Amino acid sequence: MIITTGGAGFIGANFVHHWLGTHDEPVLVLDALTYAGNLESLAPVAADPRYHFARVDICDRAAVATLLAAHRPRAILHFAAESHVDRSIHGPGEFIRTNVQGTFELLEAARAYWSALPQEEKAAFRFLHISTDEVYGSLGPDDPAFTETTSYAPNSPYSASKAASDHLVRAWHHTYGLPVLTTNCSNNYGPYQFPEKLIPLMIHNALAGKPLPVYGDGQNVRDWLYVLDHCRAIDRVLEAGQVGETYNVGGCNEVKNLDVVHTLCDLLDTLVPKADGSSYKAQITFVTDRPGHDRRYAIDARKIERELGWTPQETFATGLKRTVQWYLDHPDWVAHVTSGEYRRWVEVQYDGAAQEARA
Repeated sequence: MIITTGGAGFIGANFVHHWLGTHDEPVLVLDALTYAGNLESLAPVAADPRYHFARVDICDRAAVATLLAAHRPRAILHFAAESHVDRSIHGPGEFIRTNVQGTFELLEAARAYWSALPQEEKAAFRFLHISTDEVYGSLGPDDPAFTETTSYAPNSPYSASKAASDHLVRAWHHTYGLPVLTTNCSNNYGPYQFPEKLIPLMIHNALAGKPLPVYGDGQNVRDWLYVLDHCRAIDRVLEAGQVGETYNVGGCNEVKNLDVVHTLCDLLDTLVPKADGSSYKAQITFVTDRPGHDRRYAIDARKIERELGWTPQETFATGLKRTVQWYLDHPDWVAHVTSGEYRRWVEVQYDGAAQEARA
């Protein structure tokens, strides 16, 4: 068995779907079910006898230790994290608690469990930590892409908390010998993504006739990675990655935010044309840039290609089309996830900025 923390979140849920679709091995999902943890994202596999779920906060070391003892996993895949930069600016405390304290508690529970394993199981055990390219900071237009040896320079409470978790994972390997692996990925997109992130937010707002809020001048550049390509990379790192190593995972798709929104509008104009024949681009609204907004991220993923043979299967065009179609095909999931706390958050975060921009 393997354990995934945060398995009801965006990347975690996609990984559970991928795992159960390609492996016979059972998976236990640990998730605290905060606002971004959604069991509806796991509903398609809920009846699978290989799927197990436990509502657990990773900060509760005793509860995690109990589950480890009961299920005896061969690997822990650590997806659980607070991950939205805007939320980290407004409320950094939760990011420190989950991403730093939570990773520490999980590492300690894992270390105690691993230390007590029989030698053969101990040698086979892995702790795979899923992180982000944001720990590396921001790039200029002509700077080379981030490599695994790029110095850390986080610029937001979110990226700082993830950088801290990366350092803890590294330290637990070098100090205690815990067999860890780390992946640092670029911006993910795809099915089951909570609509506070750029792509699902734009799809949701476009169809609802709402403004499409673009920060600043829209020229910030991100490397876009289709989530199932990321899942395949994580699977490959778990299978063959070298203990103690870090692997950057990128989509080889550097695109400006405004160009992402324009492409989405073009797709929606074709797939769901407006009755009056106008383009969704008319809904684009430029809003005040967020504090410390990194200008450009880019991933050099040659190491994982060279050492493990992984390359992304989706281009940005094919991945984005699949993503838009998924949201169009799953209106109930979107309707459920965009109610309550999320709706209040969007009003606080974007409406004031949009009104300011229109004034």
